[in-house]
Amino acid sequence: MTFDQIAALVVLVVVVGVLIHGRMRADVVALSGAAVLMMLGVVRPVEVQGAFASPALIALGGLFVIAYAIELSGLLGLLIREATKLAARFGSSGIWAVLGVCGGLGGFLNNTPVVVLAAPLVRDVAKSLKLSPKRFLMPLSHLTVLGGLLTLIGTSTNLLVNDMARNAGQPVFSLFEITPVGLCLAITGGLWLFLVSSRQLGAGVAADEAEQRRLAEEQERAEARARENRRRKFWFRLPRLGETRNQEDGSGDAQLGHVELFQAADRPFDPRRSAIALTVFVLVIAVAGLGWAPIASSAFAGAVALILLRVLTPEEAYAGLRPEILLLIAGMVVIGIAFEVTGLAQAGADVLITVMRPFGPLTALIVLYGVTLFATELLSNATVAVLVTPIAVALAGSLGVDPRPFLVAVMMAASAAFATPFGYQTNVLVYQMAGYSYMDFVKVGLPLNLITWAAAMVAIPIFFPF
Repeated sequence: MTFDQIAALVVLVVVVGVLIHGRMRADVVALSGAAVLMMLGVVRPVEVQGAFASPALIALGGLFVIAYAIELSGLLGLLIREATKLAARFGSSGIWAVLGVCGGLGGFLNNTPVVVLAAPLVRDVAKSLKLSPKRFLMPLSHLTVLGGLLTLIGTSTNLLVNDMARNAGQPVFSLFEITPVGLCLAITGGLWLFLVSSRQLGAGVAADEAEQRRLAEEQERAEARARENRRRKFWFRLPRLGETRNQEDGSGDAQLGHVELFQAADRPFDPRRSAIALTVFVLVIAVAGLGWAPIASSAFAGAVALILLRVLTPEEAYAGLRPEILLLIAGMVVIGIAFEVTGLAQAGADVLITVMRPFGPLTALIVLYGVTLFATELLSNATVAVLVTPIAVALAGSLGVDPRPFLVAVMMAASAAFATPFGYQTNVLVYQMAGYSYMDFVKVGLPLNLITWAAAMVAIPIFFPF
């Protein structure tokens, strides 16, 4: 191995280790790794500049601002409130209809404010109907995540994979090109959640309240132990409920830090601001969907238009920009670039090729999806995307097939972290609210991972042939 390869590998191992340990902010860790690689000459300043000027970051920044405008206008809260009023009339089926609407919103908006606003209403409606909120809150989180698979802008992972594929010389994806595959996964996962998972969760309102009391007592004991450990200057700490160990990206995936930092407020409805924000959003989607302009251009223009139309003040636009998420992604992109320029991505692909060559591209696709899925349960979506995307392109090239199905597999698998309560910020939110146990997420999320994996292996070759 060359010096550059060793340096890139060491930086990756250290970054991953610190992210798993969870003592430092993920954006700081990623930027530190990028700085080390640049100081060592593994990546050049022009390549770092390219990472920070990535179209994916421009698109995400614009979409964050537009989504924030919709939230501040009160439109999002109004939609969810009206939907839950209808749900109260139709019982359990009405609640599931609300969950489906929230899942659809996850394809276009940040799913954290969607879940923050919907979860208390769903909980209260369920209790009024003498139903366990546990039956609905975890599916709410999972459905908004599945909704993110529907479009290129549904999650930052999709945009990031698309951008890295473009850098590797691959044609970019259109806004709705992945929708058929995402829809197959969303329908399959949604049906499983509706037919099976809701029966596994919740034993009644009284049982839920008892569980929440028990959880609060455990939280208090854990915090006391953590305080004692800090007092003794131990080098470890116990994770507290409400902390996310998997520091994620976010046009809708998990966010940085503690839950309370990212809770949305139910704003008063402002008809003027709502109408303009919704019109701008629809125009951005239409322009990108029709191919008139790239999503980065239309999202950027839409964000600026909201300021010019006085829907947002510049200060509000900056508040909605979420630079910590953008910087996390930029830092991880630099690490991904290091893997490409040093040849480590090709080396990883060669290892997979050696094992997979006798079995053909479908088996390689299955293995790649599984590796990505497993990594996503441990690491952030951005980390997985930047590491696996170059390997996916190189693997497809070595097998002599179209890289597109492999890229779609990375998009789907890198967003499918259902098996732990700390995989997504929305999981943490409902974990606290409903008093789930850790094993509740394993019991529901692990089969959901396997079911969506199987659905993806059927759908991807159909819509993206080798």
